[in-house]
Amino acid sequence: MNKFPDIKTIAELVRFIRNQLVPIYGEGETKGMISLIFQNLKNWDLTNLIINYDLPASEYLKDSVSSILDRLKAGEPIQYILGKANFYGLYLNVNKSTLIPRPETEQLVDMIVKKYSRISDLRILDIGTGSGAIALALARNLPFSKLTAIDISKDAVKVAKENADSLKCNNIKFITADIFKFEPEPESFDIIVSNPPYICLSEAEEMEDNVLEHEPHTALFVPDDDPLRYYRHIAMTAKTGLSPNGSLFFEINPLYSDQLKRLLEKSGFSDIEITKDTYNRERFISAKL
Repeated sequence: MNKFPDIKTIAELVRFIRNQLVPIYGEGETKGMISLIFQNLKNWDLTNLIINYDLPASEYLKDSVSSILDRLKAGEPIQYILGKANFYGLYLNVNKSTLIPRPETEQLVDMIVKKYSRISDLRILDIGTGSGAIALALARNLPFSKLTAIDISKDAVKVAKENADSLKCNNIKFITADIFKFEPEPESFDIIVSNPPYICLSEAEEMEDNVLEHEPHTALFVPDDDPLRYYRHIAMTAKTGLSPNGSLFFEINPLYSDQLKRLLEKSGFSDIEITKDTYNRERFISAKL
């Protein structure tokens, strides 16, 4: 039996969803969840949703919403429930083998796109690609670019390839590889970008349960005694793999921005710039070889 048989219209169903989720997630996040739910179940954007408010809510739709609400109230991220996430205007497949792309990572992509949008034929390496979010966004927004995207997880690479196929991005080469063993050809890339694991294990207690219980820990955490282990090795890789005047872009842990800047200086990089995210945290760093 349906959990809300008295609901007749789409508008009533939306109100029910809002009443269930706002006490848990707040008004803003609930609005985004409602948008994702109807985009997934009905292929409606917010405008279509409003236009169709007076339509009857089918039993199938109500049952589907009921199942989604149960999982949301249990703390499961909506992106994993629906198997989809929005990133930089792209609708990507995600599952528990990939991190959910974050809005701040869109800012990292935006930094690169704004700087290189007038340059064609760029060769780009994305390290730790996950769902392919960064590589796909760059492939769609930089003219005639050629990308290589690597990840240690075979399952993540499979998801990334599926996303590339669905978006018809045929200019990306996906490789299953461990960054600590990956050796690019000398001067084979103009840009190397990475959003590697950077959260120390000691920070886990401050994180939300829905992240800790559902997202892959290998893509999130680093040991407390070596928080820059990925950055150090990627910088070494970049010394060989970047072309002259090539650029390195990282998403970073704000706690270690100064340490990472000093690491890059000692590694021979120049024009090192730390950029803050929309929350005024030192979230990105770029450098030139």
